Amino acid sequence: MRAILAQMQQRLHDTPHLLRLGRLFSDTVLLEVDSAEFYLTFLDGRLETIVEGPSRKTPWRFAFRTDADALAQFWQPIPKPGFHDIFGLVKIGRGRIEGDILALVKNLRFFKEFMGLARAESRTEELA
Repeated sequence: MRAILAQMQQRLHDTPHLLRLGRLFSDTVLLEVDSAEFYLTFLDGRLETIVEGPSRKTPWRFAFRTDADALAQFWQPIPKPGFHDIFGLVKIGRGRIEGDILALVKNLRFFKEFMGLARAESRTEELA
């Protein structure tokens, strides 16, 4: 999972329109996959650090929690219905969003496109 997040970090830094979308986003997000926790710290839309948890001392603005299988299906080039979106995962009971929902909603397009960067990787590999 750490390697995928590092690839997403690099793709984010290489995607000007996504950096523009996130230019006002500077917060820490908790991404929990199964029992593994990752604290993603964004600064002006750039993913500055990825810190593995768990940590009770690291503050986060909002959390996205899911299981590895659901995330793998989410990252498919053409995901099945319900796995196409983070809110789709919540709706089918395979994901949870906690914390400051307003911060997520203010930066929803940025965060959803960031989470989809691994999906873009899959498409690129499939086309090669």
